[in-house]
Amino acid sequence: MTLDRQRIVAEAVALLDAEGFDGVTTRKLAARLGVQSPTLYWHLPNKAALVTALADAILDQEFGDMSPPASDQPWPEWLAGLAERLRRALLAHPDGARVISVSQLSVTMAAISELAMSTLVARGVPLRRARVIVLTVERFTVGHVLEEQAPRPDAAALEGFDMAAFTERHPTTMAAITEYFAPGRTVDDLFRECLDVVIAGAAPW
Repeated sequence: MTLDRQRIVAEAVALLDAEGFDGVTTRKLAARLGVQSPTLYWHLPNKAALVTALADAILDQEFGDMSPPASDQPWPEWLAGLAERLRRALLAHPDGARVISVSQLSVTMAAISELAMSTLVARGVPLRRARVIVLTVERFTVGHVLEEQAPRPDAAALEGFDMAAFTERHPTTMAAITEYFAPGRTVDDLFRECLDVVIAGAAPW
């Protein structure tokens, strides 16, 4: 099979899914493709280019089509939906948020930003305000998923932790956590509630 950029990126996504971001190395990628590492540089000149191509591939799976809101749809509602799509794209792959956060000049991420900012400007939002709103929503979303995808402490790390003392010192925090984990609540609910606060605060600015 002919080695081309598309095949390399597809294999890089498969490697990401198998081993996470730290496992995506040119050595491992070359081995999966049955070539020597220098061969990859004909198509992707360095690791930064590989990471950016990986970011575009992750985003393209969710953002194959993008369009502005319908004329009767409020832009805050539409922007929230865009952020939810971004979160889905990142969660679809291990360390998806890490890939996006370190990628440089992602064409697809730039297209998402362009669509969002131009949509707000078309709705009468001043450019500076549109820029701040869109970047805030994007960075909140990526940061939220970074935390969602971060490794959780194992049982050994929690050994000796005094939950009763922690609860006594932080009663409001524990009450909030208990409410969050109430039956029927999901991590999707938390993201949307936080996102609504971010956008609601931006809309009247």
